[in-house]
Amino acid sequence: MKKIVAIFLVVSFVAGSALASCSVITGSFEESAKEVTLISYDAFTPAEGIFDDFTAATGATVRVVTAGDTGSMVSKAILTSGNPEGDVMFGIDNTFLSRAQSGNVLLDYTPVDESDVCLNYDKAWFESRGITPPQTFEDLALPTYKGLLTAPDPVNSAPGFAFLVASIEHFGEGKWQNYWKQLKANGVRIASDWTAAYTIDFSGSSGKGKYPIVVSYGSSPAAEVLFSATPLTTAPTGVVTATCFKATEYVGVLRGSKNEELAQKLVDYLLAQKFQESMPTSLFVYPINTDAVLPDVFVKHAVRPTTSSTPSVEKIEKNRDQWIDTWRNIFL
Repeated sequence: MKKIVAIFLVVSFVAGSALASCSVITGSFEESAKEVTLISYDAFTPAEGIFDDFTAATGATVRVVTAGDTGSMVSKAILTSGNPEGDVMFGIDNTFLSRAQSGNVLLDYTPVDESDVCLNYDKAWFESRGITPPQTFEDLALPTYKGLLTAPDPVNSAPGFAFLVASIEHFGEGKWQNYWKQLKANGVRIASDWTAAYTIDFSGSSGKGKYPIVVSYGSSPAAEVLFSATPLTTAPTGVVTATCFKATEYVGVLRGSKNEELAQKLVDYLLAQKFQESMPTSLFVYPINTDAVLPDVFVKHAVRPTTSSTPSVEKIEKNRDQWIDTWRNIFL
């Protein structure tokens, strides 16, 4: 059965169609005042034709440029702060927010969506072997789950770093280091980013890899159902709700944008109901706009834990470098 591979087939079509309706002009900003450039992470896959209303209202096309994973995107934006490569940035999350703020990247930072980074598991893999899926962080260090987990590198991957922070919040300072040493000894695979972890390593996705546990999102089961080659009534993947981290993504006008007024109009459009309602089935995140209605597939199959780890952005920024350096030393 084809699973998440369908996402990439659909995404390729969607992205191609969406960008077909967006500007592909290669001239400078000065040469094309009616083009606004939206920078986001690689997994930004807006719904087909979603910017048509914006173009009709403003006469401006939207050019989408992707800039790697969240960490890479923010790092590039800091380097070009005040002289940006675009007009609007979408997708700085709360694990990188303070870094972007200290780098003076955006004029303002407005929440645009929410999600939960959680462990996912392949139901069929565990059922076929008569093994109970993990239920806690601690379970991952047990011999039963040796060599079963793949996680994105926390250095540049937002979900990878979110999972690291969630484990730190769970075990506490002075104890989380030993936990990651145990995970290393238990054969955790560190993938380059979320895409590699989920679509290549994970056995429950299109890549049909050898790892039945992956760091992903509480909404991933809904994606599996939506893009399944055959209709499904239940999701083929599960979520370990005790391991979740609440992520909030932000949007804003890039400082130094040459199209600041138009850029702000695009930000307003991204926060309005139509775009917000498109996000659950295109970006698989929860809208921040309370008027937005969730689609049935999201209501039925996305998992939203009652509690998630939510450390302050100040705590994250204060400890980020120390946490990353310590993690790197463990995995050297």
